[in-house]
Amino acid sequence: MALTEKLERIASLVEQRLDALLAPEPVPMGQARLIEAMRYAALGGGKRLRPFLVIESARLFGVAEEEALEASAALECVHCYSLVHDDLPSMDDDAMRRGRATAHIAFGEATAILAGDALLTLAFDILSRPSTHPDGSVRATLVGLLAQAAGVHGMAGGQALDLAAEGQGLGPMEVAKMQEMKTGALFAFACHAGAVLGRADAVARGALAAYASAFGQAFQLADDLLDAQGDAATMGKAAAKDEGRGKATLVALLGIDAARARLKALVDDAETALAPFGAKAVTLKEAARFIVSRRA
Repeated sequence: MALTEKLERIASLVEQRLDALLAPEPVPMGQARLIEAMRYAALGGGKRLRPFLVIESARLFGVAEEEALEASAALECVHCYSLVHDDLPSMDDDAMRRGRATAHIAFGEATAILAGDALLTLAFDILSRPSTHPDGSVRATLVGLLAQAAGVHGMAGGQALDLAAEGQGLGPMEVAKMQEMKTGALFAFACHAGAVLGRADAVARGALAAYASAFGQAFQLADDLLDAQGDAATMGKAAAKDEGRGKATLVALLGIDAARARLKALVDDAETALAPFGAKAVTLKEAARFIVSRRA
């Protein structure tokens, strides 16, 4: 099966699970509208790449995809919450996401904020359930790891650095650190979660951590290249935003050609990190190469 088919199949599984987790309820109108906004933000689009990495990382250790699906859905809830909040007027002020109006345009700013808050907390609700894993210590580990990845030393902290860095002239190392937190933290959790579900040993966890680090850096660099050179209609969101806002990116610092060379090196690093797993890691290697070819 080609990688695109695998991605589409896992995306469909995650979509179905999120649909069930966010099923409409017979609640008062205000709550119903909040659930509708959560569904709008979480369903109907996205590559579901982070859940894909959870499932494929867990598969290395013999974990069936249905046994990794709850953790995958929880991670996607955090990712979708981050998109809702990133798009707000006080953040990136975007009007289009995944080819349609952003949540605050569709539902109003206040409801969008609440929808993001509720998706974030739903993630930890999911991870705490026995359906995620029968062992409470595994569930507690996953909760702690996701909290760290989403918090001040992870995604939220990286976003704060990104906002503070606009027009400040950061160097490559500072930009890389900011992007490691803002974008890389959830990719790191995805691979770490697979290892936790599979009860992997220290060597395997280290290999997956190295893969996730290179993967996350490559993904962000590819995203910045798309912003600089991509087409808004193809991407389903606005292009050329970073330059207009004076955002710190490696593309702006290195130039297009050097950024593309760094992207290739990062993908090579990601593949090399998977050497201990041999042929079992072929899909994860393909996922790293997919980053270079993505157009949206």
